[in-house]
Amino acid sequence: MAVQLKPLEEQVVVVTGASSGIGRATAEMAAECGARLVLAARNEEALREVADECARRGGRAVVLAADVAKREDVERIAEVAEESFGGFDTWVNNAAAALYGKMTEIPLDDQRRQFEINYWGVVYGSLVAAERLRRRGGGAIINIGSVLSDRTMIYQSQYSATKHAVKAFTDGLRMELEADDAPVSVTLIKPSSIDTPYPEHARNYMGSAALDLPPPVYDPHLVGKAILHAAEHPKRSLVVGLGGYMISLMGTHFPRLTDYAMEATGYASQAAKEPGSRERQRRDNLYSPREDGMHSSLPGGPPRQTSLFLEAQIHPIATFALFAGFGLALAYAMGGTSSGVREDSSRRRTASKPRAGGGEDLARVAMAGYPVHEDRARGSALARH
Repeated sequence: MAVQLKPLEEQVVVVTGASSGIGRATAEMAAECGARLVLAARNEEALREVADECARRGGRAVVLAADVAKREDVERIAEVAEESFGGFDTWVNNAAAALYGKMTEIPLDDQRRQFEINYWGVVYGSLVAAERLRRRGGGAIINIGSVLSDRTMIYQSQYSATKHAVKAFTDGLRMELEADDAPVSVTLIKPSSIDTPYPEHARNYMGSAALDLPPPVYDPHLVGKAILHAAEHPKRSLVVGLGGYMISLMGTHFPRLTDYAMEATGYASQAAKEPGSRERQRRDNLYSPREDGMHSSLPGGPPRQTSLFLEAQIHPIATFALFAGFGLALAYAMGGTSSGVREDSSRRRTASKPRAGGGEDLARVAMAGYPVHEDRARGSALARH
């Protein structure tokens, strides 16, 4: 059965982890498109700020304080969507927690808690959404993975493991729904480093004053763009940011070289020397919510606002046509140049051929060893006639 997705202005969209970062950016962008929203996170106060902003942008949002690591909380999110709007059309599993440090030094309870949020939160949300979307007649499930779904990052090994698990689960769910001919689209979004409060929300076992993200860093609204595209167009996966994708490719094709590169640069690229003012005020949110409400975090330079790699995935036909046209134009230009070179060479060869008559006689005389002037040779030829 072909999956038919509604335009955003006709949709009800559920977003978990909506109080900051990618979740907030996505919610506000969806509101601008006219979508109705159900926003979930642990920080209800921050959620209400996001809901107010969504209302200013033309949308309508209801909020629910929920911990996605608890199945009963996830069930309640779906119930609120049904009570408020009669159901939902797109479910975005975005909530996540972060740990930085060596696996041998991070307590197992913290590692287990991270899996409960990052992996089991996605499992609960996806299964709850799939059941209700089947009954509703179709829709989209969008899970936020990472470029680290493909390649482990040193000192974020457990986070990488959760995202590997999210990818495997998402692929399996997609296949099962397709085998059942269910009208549900399942998409995995794989962001690169994104400018969100991720480093400040992370629990730090690095021994550094603060945490950072490996460059290049991209704007969270780019991830929001990918999510909303997948809400309207069935997609298997979308990668946000070529920089992170190159790490995945390197890890696939040159795994040992990538290992060595990460071992050499991994600490320096993720451990910041000086904490910013917000980092001094904030602590991690592994077990309880902390200060939220912002899209971005990093005190450094502005993040990248565009991703041509993402645009190519969103518009594959136009991208193919563009590159095909460029290739044809290049081939035409090179063909014209080659033709000109061939014509010029042909003219040079024609000009260099000896003339009939006297020229040929001169050549024969010269070959016989007689130093004869060309005019004399031409006269001899005429005399013979």
